[in-house]
Amino acid sequence: MSEEVITRRQGATLVVMINRESRRNALNEAVAEGLVAALDQAEADPAVRAVTLTGAGDKAFCAGGDLKPNADGTPFTIEAADPRHYVARLLRRMDACRLPLVARVNGHALAGGFGLICACDLVVARDDVLLGVTEVKVGLFPMMILPYLMRVLPYRRLMELCLTGETIRAGDPEAAAIVNYAVPAGELDAKTDWLVGRLTDKSPTGIRLGKQSLAKIREMSTDTALEYAQFMLANMARTEDAREGFAAFAEKRPPAWTGR
Repeated sequence: MSEEVITRRQGATLVVMINRESRRNALNEAVAEGLVAALDQAEADPAVRAVTLTGAGDKAFCAGGDLKPNADGTPFTIEAADPRHYVARLLRRMDACRLPLVARVNGHALAGGFGLICACDLVVARDDVLLGVTEVKVGLFPMMILPYLMRVLPYRRLMELCLTGETIRAGDPEAAAIVNYAVPAGELDAKTDWLVGRLTDKSPTGIRLGKQSLAKIREMSTDTALEYAQFMLANMARTEDAREGFAAFAEKRPPAWTGR
């Protein structure tokens, strides 16, 4: 794990923090690799049932790609010998993560930082933070994160944000499609813990297989998705967690999940 990304366990949750406060938690290759390593760490531990992603300090969750030293350098270059961009690797890893990813948005989430929260499953944000894609202001367009913006935002609103570079506040009504809960700064931790707690007491197997299935179904036609879904539902019903869930329901008791 790099110094740019630090982790800590909080119950059944792995809290992952981008640790570049002096650079407004901007993305560079070390951050991307650190986040990938953190997700690997979380999935390797069967006791971890959710991941919370946040940034150091209270100014920025993530300000996007690091513009230092200039726009000719990282993260805006692709090596001809290895065109696998580290941001693409990170986003693919987030997509493949079978644990719930919850963004704790402690500060502004702009450009690539906005893409990160769109790639998470759930979002809790301070109501005063700014969200948006500002790349057009430096002559760019939010290319790498477009697939994730398109999942979350209506097309015309997406285009307005991309073409104007303007931001919205997490607490504004129009941010409801992006943010699950927008709260005052003093309530951010409590609301995040409350939301994560609603995830970690559920079946780990059901969530992991469900997330895996959803990622595939998103790319399928309706007919193909229905065929795949019935196969996955039958498989899920044979898991230990499903059998325990059925038994607990019949016996009117809380389930004891094994994660198998």
